[in-house]
Amino acid sequence: MTAAAIRKQFDGYFPLLTIKQQGLLLEMIKSFLVSDKNNKRITRKQYNKEINEAVARIEKGKFVEHKNALKELSKW
Repeated sequence: MTAAAIRKQFDGYFPLLTIKQQGLLLEMIKSFLVSDKNNKRITRKQYNKEINEAVARIEKGKFVEHKNALKELSKW
């Protein structure tokens, strides 16, 4: 769906809401924007470093098989 199509639908539905619902929707939109600012993205270099470290752990046998992880989780 294009941005223009979304905007058109939004503009069609928004006036149908009560003032209270419009206010709640506005607050929800604002909360999305705040949470996006708090999400810090890592660099490609950091991502690759973490992947390489994970692969090294797996190669050394430092991992838990899925079935064993499920057994452990069922004990919680």
